[in-house]
Amino acid sequence: MEQEIKQVNQMPQEEEIDLVEVIRKLWNNRKLILKITIVFMVLGVLVALFSPKEYTAGCTMVPQSGDKKMGGNLSGLASMVGINLGGASSGEILAPTIYPKIVSSIPFRKDLMETPLKFEDYEEPITLLDYYTKDEYQKFSLGGTIMKYTVGLPGVIISAIRGEDTTTISTGEGSLIQSLSQDEKKMSEKLNNMISLNVNDKEGYVQLTASLPEPLAVAQLAQQAQVLLQQYITRFKIEKVQSNLDFVRNQYEKSKLRYEEKQEELAKFRDANKNFSSAVAKTKEEVLTNEYNLAYSVYSELAKQLEQAEIAVNETTPILTVVEPVVVPTERSKPKRGLICVLFTFLGVFAGVGTVLAIPFVANVFGNDKLKKYIKE
Repeated sequence: MEQEIKQVNQMPQEEEIDLVEVIRKLWNNRKLILKITIVFMVLGVLVALFSPKEYTAGCTMVPQSGDKKMGGNLSGLASMVGINLGGASSGEILAPTIYPKIVSSIPFRKDLMETPLKFEDYEEPITLLDYYTKDEYQKFSLGGTIMKYTVGLPGVIISAIRGEDTTTISTGEGSLIQSLSQDEKKMSEKLNNMISLNVNDKEGYVQLTASLPEPLAVAQLAQQAQVLLQQYITRFKIEKVQSNLDFVRNQYEKSKLRYEEKQEELAKFRDANKNFSSAVAKTKEEVLTNEYNLAYSVYSELAKQLEQAEIAVNETTPILTVVEPVVVPTERSKPKRGLICVLFTFLGVFAGVGTVLAIPFVANVFGNDKLKKYIKE
């Protein structure tokens, strides 16, 4: 029992001794840690200085809200005469939560990458696809190269192991199936970091942002993305409104036929019973009159709805109202040079400490005593 108590009392002392030993080893090798840290600091400065600049531009938009149903109280009356108005609406509007899906869709990106942009080093506008895929427009970036083969080294290795698929599939001319060439696929992946769309449900606005190395080009890209988004949403609305017009016209034709039938039936009954004044005849006439009035109410209301639907097809009301337009940025958004230097300094400290602690372990595992000479005990 006494031995167990002694062992328990000795455990914190052993842990404390180990911790003191680690601190002592780090202190004895502080010069090595400092050298490694300085190397990383220099790398951080190089990355901060030579990383490509990035500018951000965007706009804030407020989408239309609500979907006004056509028919109103008429739907109940119409159902009594066998006419369904449940699907009639004045033009359905896409929910803002769908907008990010549109921006990330293949058709939208293909349209966007074909946008001609004005870059500083070239007189003629260049499409986004050509600028990022053709060799004649590629520029060497020291900072990007350092980042690629330091922080991004695991990704480079994985890509090399996987290899590159150069297969291109053609769907044929006029096909509704979308396909991407290798260059378009690479550009589509780049657009993941270039274009973003945030929907603020609480405040009721949509924010579109774009990022590129040049201020004028990024403003043009953001503007084109906003225009394309407007076009895609408007196209959807027009399709829905046209579908609604066809639906209302079909119901209108049915109600017109029913109205004419009831009108003719009532007229024939009155002609046949104009000399009779029996209670049965009066009751029958009241029933026919009520049916005629109901059919007329539905018919006249549908005539109004048809006129409204025809007007809605020709309407060009904007789906998105721009409350903050695109502005050419005057200050870069990246690189954040101070942050890069601080991160590389911390990486250097961790690398130095890790080297001091790992080398003795590696030397013992592989039985290489030569490695131990670099570390002071």
